[in-house]
Amino acid sequence: MSYLPIPALPADRPEAFPPAERALDEPNGLLAWGGDLSPARLLAAYSRGIFPWYSEGQPPLWWCPDPRTVFDTGAIRLSSRFRRGLRRSPWQVRTDTCFDAVVAACARAPRPGQNGTWITPAMCAAYGRLHQLGHAHSIEVFDGPRLVGGLYGVAVGQAFSAESMFSAESGGSKVALAALGHWLASWGWPWIDAQVANPHLLGLGARELPRAAFLARWAGLVAAPGRPGPWRETPLPAARLADVSIA
Repeated sequence: MSYLPIPALPADRPEAFPPAERALDEPNGLLAWGGDLSPARLLAAYSRGIFPWYSEGQPPLWWCPDPRTVFDTGAIRLSSRFRRGLRRSPWQVRTDTCFDAVVAACARAPRPGQNGTWITPAMCAAYGRLHQLGHAHSIEVFDGPRLVGGLYGVAVGQAFSAESMFSAESGGSKVALAALGHWLASWGWPWIDAQVANPHLLGLGARELPRAAFLARWAGLVAAPGRPGPWRETPLPAARLADVSIA
């Protein structure tokens, strides 16, 4: 079967990805197609800086764009005005207490210029399996009992790839991102992989790197000792993030 001028992944070797440097220039970063969303294949992909992104009705498509977008964990940028509001916020941030709810909320979140979502039922189930195995994690922002923001992603070693975030109240996703940066920085993890730039991410402090530079650093982070299993951080008052995030 021929789908695109890129290789199909073998069904019986989940670790078999082509070198990321062979990804297409247009569409930027498209590397391979096919395979499945098994935990073994997803972990093999993320350990190489590769991620799946495709729509309902397509086979899995695998990407490694150039340039690559990252946040430095100690430099999430929140505006002075936003931080002033945070100081009065009753919100609290938790980890890994309602992973499936965060993924479902991300799937429902409207995206400007997009119809539907890439977070299909198959994607939700796949990341749910990774969460159960201790490799996928959620950051959750609560106002009392109500989930008002969050994000989820995949950790391999000391490398974290953020997959999606949502806000049910204004600023909910910013608080989740700032809390993630705060926790990862305290562990000595330097980056959050944000994959592809957009104006919103760049406004929060993301920066772009050449793919070769990203992959060289990523390999070392993947090989470093990580934190497998559920993340059970003490709930963090959102007000504290007003002072740990830069203006």
